[in-house]
Amino acid sequence: MIEFKNVSKNYDGFQAVSNLSFQLHKGEILSLIGQNGAGKSTTFHMLLDFIKPSNGQIHRNNNLNIGYMPEERGLYLKESIKSQMIYFASLHGMKRVEALEKLKIWMEKLNVVGDIEDKVESLSKGNAQKVQLIACLMFNPDLLILDEPFSGLDPVNADLLIKAVLEAKKSGTMIIFSTHNMENVEKLSDYVVMLSHGKTVLKGTLKDIYNQFGRSKLDIVGYNNLQRFKGMNGIKDLAITSENSAQLTLNDVSFGKYIFDEVTKDGYIPVFNQHYPTLDEIFKEKVKESEK
Repeated sequence: MIEFKNVSKNYDGFQAVSNLSFQLHKGEILSLIGQNGAGKSTTFHMLLDFIKPSNGQIHRNNNLNIGYMPEERGLYLKESIKSQMIYFASLHGMKRVEALEKLKIWMEKLNVVGDIEDKVESLSKGNAQKVQLIACLMFNPDLLILDEPFSGLDPVNADLLIKAVLEAKKSGTMIIFSTHNMENVEKLSDYVVMLSHGKTVLKGTLKDIYNQFGRSKLDIVGYNNLQRFKGMNGIKDLAITSENSAQLTLNDVSFGKYIFDEVTKDGYIPVFNQHYPTLDEIFKEKVKESEK
């Protein structure tokens, strides 16, 4: 297990991280989200013991086998894939034969376009990124830290990366990653910590977070008198998207039943969908609140 207990980090009066607390257990994925400068990389660097916290405690096993993929990728452009992977694997006690076998397996899994003898500089950005991930995965790490792993990847390669991360999770690896892509957070996370200017503005399981906001979003299509709902007490916002469709944000989720009864008085409408806000919408709302 890894635990942060009221961890803070100050740089000459600048509060990079403030009273951060979370736990991460074997086979769990935690996503750390926030805008640029929110404190994500500082958190990773404290976890890796690159820097010390100003206050609080970090508990982790010092013998953890850690795979770290930094936001600024760290491959040697003039070296071959093979030579680098053998070197990185040796740092974790792997034999050359085993490393080569694992490298070939992972290159096939991630559909890396290239040969193990190719130099990194000859690879596309996406393929180089996948090779960087292989360097983190091939020795079966206890802890995998991924800083913006999806940056610059097309949807196909992003899905390959997601499958690789989920495979690592299944094997028991603890995983913590940062990203600006909320869709990938929803696909991967057991637990979410949202930071804004170093402060924790939201944390919990995805289910906990969605339940906190409730089914406050409502999509209606096929009703011709949507303006009548504008300004009602149970409605926070109403955006009419076309003549007979709108997106509503409710102050009171129970008000959805009243709206449903009203719009269906004359019978069928094609769309009435009361749902949770997306994680992206929640993120934007919490950041806006934190900046007031």
